[in-house]
Parts: sequence; C-alpha cells; structure tokens
Amino acid sequence: MGAPVSLRAEGTLLHHLEMAAPGALIGAVAGLFAMGVGMMAGLPPALTGTVALALGGPLALLGAVYCVLLARDVFPVGAVAPLALYWLVGFPLARLFDSHAVAWVMGGPALREPLLSFLALQAMLSFGFTIGFLWLHERIAPHWLLRIRGHNPVAEALFQRYLVHAVHMDRRRAERRARRGRPGSPA
Repeated sequence: MGAPVSLRAEGTLLHHLEMAAPGALIGAVAGLFAMGVGMMAGLPPALTGTVALALGGPLALLGAVYCVLLARDVFPVGAVAPLALYWLVGFPLARLFDSHAVAWVMGGPALREPLLSFLALQAMLSFGFTIGFLWLHERIAPHWLLRIRGHNPVAEALFQRYLVHAVHMDRRRAERRARRGRPGSPA
C-alpha cells in the first residue's frame, strides 16, 4: 500500500477521515433514534430497520462531510447560520432518500404529498436538526480532538481554532458582566 493521498499540506486523507467521526456518529445516532421511535410506535421491524439505515446513513455521511469541511475551515467554529444552510439542503435530501427506501421495502408510494410540499416541510424541520446537531457536535468534537490531536495535525489545527473561539466567547461574557456591573467581572 502506498503513501496516503494528501488533501492539504497539513494532513492526509486518513487524518481528514478521522476528523469525520463525530459528525458520522451524530448522524448514525439520529437514525437509531428514529428506529427507536418507530419500535415504540409498534412499526414492523423491516420498516424500523429501513428507517435506521436509510435515514441514519445519509445523516451520518452529511455529518462526516460537515466535520471535514469544519476542519478545512469552510465553516467557522460554533456558527449556526452556515450550518443551518448546510442542513437546509442536506436534511430534506436525507429524508427524501429515507422515504423512497421505506416505499421500496414496504411497498406503496414514497410521498403522500407533492414533492415541493414534502421538501418545504423537511426544510422547516432542518433548523431543529441543525440546533441539535450543533449542540451535540460542540460537546463531542472537542473531546475527540483532544484524543487525536497528538498524531493528527488537522485535529491539532481545529483544536487551536476551538481554543481561540473559547477565549473569544469568554471575553464576550466578561464584557457583558462588566457592563451589567456584576461581581466577578475584570476591573
């Protein structure tokens, strides 16, 4: 086996794939959550398994791509708006794939409403998924970066961006406290 393919000077393809783990995990868990909800509702195992794979798979792939784009500095750390635009497109497409996979396995129509109505509803729901995804990612990714940054220069670079972001957020909180005259604010 030859040398790894380099995506950028600071990291190999393997380094970038390692960065994708938190987003892939969150997407896969979303699919498992949908499966669990279906099981609690008493849906057939074939349906719940299909939902887990057909929804969790695309969400895991999109989550992994987000992590790589974040590591490549396409997205700023902690920013909601760019991620909301990302999931505005990605979430409806994942749901469309899921609907077609369920229709293929179970029989029947993929959509019970017009395509544009379906996509519009999923686009509205995507903002809730964005918030949940970002909340989970911001709690998982820094721990993952701490774990792999010693051997992964891409992780080290993103970890440093997280540190800068944390210092900036701490400074903003201190400034707000100082404006309000709260104790504990810097003099």
